[in-house]
Amino acid sequence: MSEAVLAHQVLQTILRRGGLWTGSRIRVVRGWVAETDSVCPERLSTHFAAQARGTRAEGARLALNVIHVEARCRSCGRTYAPVHSLLRCPVCGSGNGEQLGQTGLSVTAIEVE
Repeated sequence: MSEAVLAHQVLQTILRRGGLWTGSRIRVVRGWVAETDSVCPERLSTHFAAQARGTRAEGARLALNVIHVEARCRSCGRTYAPVHSLLRCPVCGSGNGEQLGQTGLSVTAIEVE
C-alpha cells in the first residue's frame, strides 16, 4: 500500500476520532509503523501534511516509532530481518519464512489543543 493511501487512512481515522473534541485542533498523531521497504515514514509524513491542509489536522505532526520486522525460517529455525519484505532465509535460502510480531501501521494516541 502506498504512503499516500496510508496517509489518507490515518487522516480519516483521526478526523473521525478527533471529532469527539469538537473545535479542537489536532496537533500530534502518535503511533508506530513496521519497518518495511514498502512504507517510508518520511514520505508518509509528507503525504499526511499535504492531505491535512484545510482540516483540523493541518500542521499536525506524525510521531511514528519505527518497529523492526523480524522473520523466522520454518526450515532451519533461524531468525532474521527480511530484505525487501521477502521472507527468503539468508542462511539456508528457504522461502518458507514467517513474520514475527506486528506489521503495518497503528495510531495509538491523538493530541489535541
